[in-house]
Amino acid sequence: MVLCPVIGKLLHKRVVLASASPRRQEILSNAGLRFEVVPSKFKEKLDKASFATPYGYAMETAKQKALEVANRLYQKDLRAPDVVIGADTIVTVGGLILEKPVDKQDAYRMLSRLSGREHSVFTGVAIVHCSSKDHQLDTRVSEFYEETKVKFSELSEELLWEYVHSGEPMDKAGGYGIQALGGMLVESVHGDFLNVVGFPLNHFCKQLVKLYYPPRPEDLRRSVKHDSIPAADTFEDLSDVEGGGSEPTQRDAGSRDEKAEAGEAGQATAEAECHRTRETLPPFPTRLLELIEGFMLSKGLLTACKLKVFDLLKDEAPQKAADIASKVDASACGMERLLDICAAMGLLEKTEQGYSNTETANVYLASDGEYSLHGFIMHNNDLTWNLFTYLEFAIREGTNQHHRALGKKAEDLFQDAYYQSPETRLRFMRAMHGMTKLTACQVATAFNLSRFSSACDVGGCTGALARELARDFFRDPLPSAELYVLCRILHDWPDDKVHKLLSRVAESCKPGAGLLLVETLLDEEKRVAQRALMQSLNMLVQTEGKERSLGEYQCLLELHGFHQVQVVHLGGVLDAILATKVAP
Repeated sequence: MVLCPVIGKLLHKRVVLASASPRRQEILSNAGLRFEVVPSKFKEKLDKASFATPYGYAMETAKQKALEVANRLYQKDLRAPDVVIGADTIVTVGGLILEKPVDKQDAYRMLSRLSGREHSVFTGVAIVHCSSKDHQLDTRVSEFYEETKVKFSELSEELLWEYVHSGEPMDKAGGYGIQALGGMLVESVHGDFLNVVGFPLNHFCKQLVKLYYPPRPEDLRRSVKHDSIPAADTFEDLSDVEGGGSEPTQRDAGSRDEKAEAGEAGQATAEAECHRTRETLPPFPTRLLELIEGFMLSKGLLTACKLKVFDLLKDEAPQKAADIASKVDASACGMERLLDICAAMGLLEKTEQGYSNTETANVYLASDGEYSLHGFIMHNNDLTWNLFTYLEFAIREGTNQHHRALGKKAEDLFQDAYYQSPETRLRFMRAMHGMTKLTACQVATAFNLSRFSSACDVGGCTGALARELARDFFRDPLPSAELYVLCRILHDWPDDKVHKLLSRVAESCKPGAGLLLVETLLDEEKRVAQRALMQSLNMLVQTEGKERSLGEYQCLLELHGFHQVQVVHLGGVLDAILATKVAP
């Protein structure tokens, strides 16, 4: 590839790199690109779980970085830069996305995961072309990603800590820099080395070729003639050779040339029309198709958990599909397809020896793990999945759909739906326990609670003592305490019952007492928080409740004398809200 003409296309344009990374700056400078650096202020807090692939997350982050810079510069100068380049590099191992470590302990955990294993480095790149149209910023985005496979040697704890203490891991995705000291950790690299450093230069130049050097019509025509079957009139007429006729067939050379010229002109016209059509086509809706088919991936995961696939593979040598199938009474062909999609989702690793769990599967999907979500998954598979088949009815009627799923009306929602048998009660308890266990430490440390010497966990699920103290928190008196905890309780109920419960809490506590709510918060405009919005839709089919925004909770709390509202976003699926009871 000749780079000069490619880079030369950008020499007279205002090019902006939306990144403070010195490594990306060095790579592009060495390639001869002239650019200015304007680091993006985009907050990299996209919900990773909402992306079907790690590279989808990286590309979207890169695009948002570039668009933020483009918009900021346009608002500042009322003139857009010509091109803004955004990039985001992530490391993935066992289905987990590793970005920059937050501290040395986090860096050590990341590097420990990579020790002795192969991982993928993805860089998403967005090239944003800017212009002004009707006094508004107009942007066209071209995006791509590059993947490089990197394998680490088996690393000792001493070596890892020595590298962590060097300080190098702290500003690098995955906690290492391959171009510096981190190179000593690497056993092999398959793919673009510069991609691991931080920017896939080769792919970037190829993308520029596509943007600035589209195929010429004659190139397309030559390619078509070479690769396709010749037209019928290019074959010789064999009738006079084979003796099929008494007189040779008369050929008009002039008319044949005219036909050839007409044919070439028609083909060129068709190719030009095809090229114009390609230019006017909308971008391929990859993300939309992922959303449309997302339920298939979910059911694949739910089914694998139902069959205890991840239990069978936990801490075991790789196993073949036929061996796993025989243990769960399934067909070998069906099991192989299920295992393949689990591997594609990053839940299993597939080698010539067979299938094995990723770290994600061992920690969260095997049923006996300390942080297992198996109970939560079974609750979704056995109850929520069925309820969501009646989503249309729930939206039309505005009520939960237990009467359709159960075949009878649920007079007492929890008793009739979640506690209808020992099995369903246990399933629900396991689901709630799994989610609580996953977030309990974050909730407990979100605020300084040292001023409270006692706490009452209202509706604390597997908290046996709290459950004995508050068998029915709508009827039984609540014990006096300095801190009341309502963890994932209020979203189950409509406003009238929330008022009733908060009123009982307010009556039981003295001024200065605290109320700690743990919920999934909607954003105020109900546009951005995708998981919270999805959960609110889930509440429609399952309960009488809904998810709420911080503003809505604040209004509810203040009506019952709780003020000084603080909030901490826990970085996962939950948010913590602390309010204090004030004197009337």
